[in-house]
Amino acid sequence: MNGRLPGRVAVITGGASGIGEGTVRRFHAEGAKVVIADVQEAAGRALARELGADTVFVRTDVTREDEVAAAVDTAVDRFGRLDVMFNNAGIMGALGPIDRTRLDDADVTVAVNLRGVLCGMKHAARVMKPRRSGVIVSTSSPAALIGGVGAHVYSAVKAGVIGLSNSVAAELRPYGIRVNTIVPGAVVSAMTAEILADGAGDIDGAERALSRSAFMDRPLRPADVAAGVLYLASDDAAFVTGVVLPVDAGMTGAGGTSPFASGRYGEPAAMLGPRAAAGS
Repeated sequence: MNGRLPGRVAVITGGASGIGEGTVRRFHAEGAKVVIADVQEAAGRALARELGADTVFVRTDVTREDEVAAAVDTAVDRFGRLDVMFNNAGIMGALGPIDRTRLDDADVTVAVNLRGVLCGMKHAARVMKPRRSGVIVSTSSPAALIGGVGAHVYSAVKAGVIGLSNSVAAELRPYGIRVNTIVPGAVVSAMTAEILADGAGDIDGAERALSRSAFMDRPLRPADVAAGVLYLASDDAAFVTGVVLPVDAGMTGAGGTSPFASGRYGEPAAMLGPRAAAGS
């Protein structure tokens, strides 16, 4: 069988759209069997029908532990095992100034973006530990690492995903289970379309909006993030655990514009300070 995940079985939460859908498609193309776990029934069922018998949709609200457990159990019952758990489901959640934050909104944000990841890890570990193998990948955000690029509660829970992942990586390493975090930049998706364009369905609008601020020659797309998740899930990353992998065109690691290599400094120069004066 061809591909980098031949015969592997994955559960992907939030798998009906955006990064999740892109990863479902890439995993399927690489030989994996995939459980699409999402609350978006129409989109999830349509994707499963399109991809065929090696893909199944399970309606999954990640704030409900029983539904996350059912998605994992479906992987085992339908395909015989679970090799990869991708905790990807997420919402932007609570917005607005900190002094006017609605705590009910904050509670939902935490429930989806952090508690949902915890549930995914718990039930993945439940079936992976006896087999002493597996991979868990969870989606964080640049907002976890730098201020001013995400909503307050979203930033906090995405930072929590990194802390949780690294802690669980230390526990599960002796069982041969690797646990890592993916950090996508702003990606062309329904979520960014809702924020930056004319609603969740305006993907072209999101593409245009993100093109104006892209760090590279085009905006980030779900397939780009899926490639990073694929690496972490594959045997190529056999000794990679407890890491945070940014797929963000350098937003978190090289966010500046290199001011001393352009403009008036476009030609080689030097500022040598008092040493130059003393030698003259």
